Amino acid sequence: MKLLLAHPTRRLPVFIGQSADGRYHVIYDNCSLGSYAQAHQAIDDAAGGHTFSPPDGTDPGSLGLSDDIGDCVPAGSLL
Repeated sequence: MKLLLAHPTRRLPVFIGQSADGRYHVIYDNCSLGSYAQAHQAIDDAAGGHTFSPPDGTDPGSLGLSDDIGDCVPAGSLL
């Protein structure tokens, strides 16, 4: 998985990664919370809390994510 974008949160950063098959994934605490055809779909669902929940039970919708791709930073800046 290649991490592309990130959004800092109060807890842990949320990453948008791309797998070898070209799908985009919402990554939180090293877990994929969903697979998407487009990066903007992953960001929209993460911001709205419409992803799978991570094992720690965090509600992704409570993390304060923006649905604007411009608010993301390069993933490497938060690693």
